[in-house]
Amino acid sequence: MTATRRPVAVLGECVADAFAAPGAPGADEGPGLRLDVLPGGGPANTAVALARLGTPTHFLARLSGDVFGGLFRRRLAESGVRIDLCPDAAEPSTLAIAGLGPDGAAEYTFHAEATADWQWTRQELAPVRGLDPDCLHTGSLALVRAPGAAAVEELLAELRPTSTISLDPNVRPLLVAPEHYRARLPHWCALADILRLSEDDLAHLHPGTTPEAACDTWHRAGVPLVVVTLGGAGALVSYDGVRSLLPAPHVDVVDTVGAGDAFTAGLLHRLHTAGVLGGRLDTLDRRTLEEAVTFGTRVAAATCAVRGANPPRAEELSAPV
Repeated sequence: MTATRRPVAVLGECVADAFAAPGAPGADEGPGLRLDVLPGGGPANTAVALARLGTPTHFLARLSGDVFGGLFRRRLAESGVRIDLCPDAAEPSTLAIAGLGPDGAAEYTFHAEATADWQWTRQELAPVRGLDPDCLHTGSLALVRAPGAAAVEELLAELRPTSTISLDPNVRPLLVAPEHYRARLPHWCALADILRLSEDDLAHLHPGTTPEAACDTWHRAGVPLVVVTLGGAGALVSYDGVRSLLPAPHVDVVDTVGAGDAFTAGLLHRLHTAGVLGGRLDTLDRRTLEEAVTFGTRVAAATCAVRGANPPRAEELSAPV
């Protein structure tokens, strides 16, 4: 990586993921649940994974002063993420209670009303304009939760002339009805260069629609690169309508928490290293793209092999990054 390469910025929420488990047998407090709290949140997971892979990464979040905010700060700093542009927020952190299904997939209940993550103002985002990142990645609830969503969309439009815009809708139907994402998605596609979403996102946004047909819809709205991750089946890549299905490596799944976020980090890390970010992907060729997507599936698989959103560091992967 050259010394002059601009950083990648990630904007969005931090979430305290509280994993529920039965109380310890024989415990004096009687029957109940034990909550094991880990730092999470889709954009925060992506920022952590990017920094651990070696990409210079700035994270942009409204960080609470509560106990969970301290947990977030430690995780980000220990992973090498720059958080100096994060405003201190008076509101509490967002909390998600997660239970794991038999396939390792998480099912969430959110406590997110009036929390720190959604209160962005234009003034709080002003320092980001001076950062001039190669890429701004955002999505999830930052783009749909009022009152901050409008300020985030405005920032995307202002940075777009010189920064690649990457989006992950990460639909959370328990917090925001899918029709709200669906209504804004054409506008986001007009702003974005990269759209990454999961097969679950697709089912919420366009039920009954094939990934290929959905890609065509999003291309017509303006986004040139769409990647639909399909779990163990790999990833469908559609670049200006030219498509390929790339396989995912086999992994013994512990859980899938943060896997999609880790995939996005792997993809952006490789594109950043290749020097194709910083605009409209004009220099991106097919080989570079497929290598980046394949690397993303490796990072996601490594994340599935451990508990929680704990993406690998570069030295923990079996092949050079």
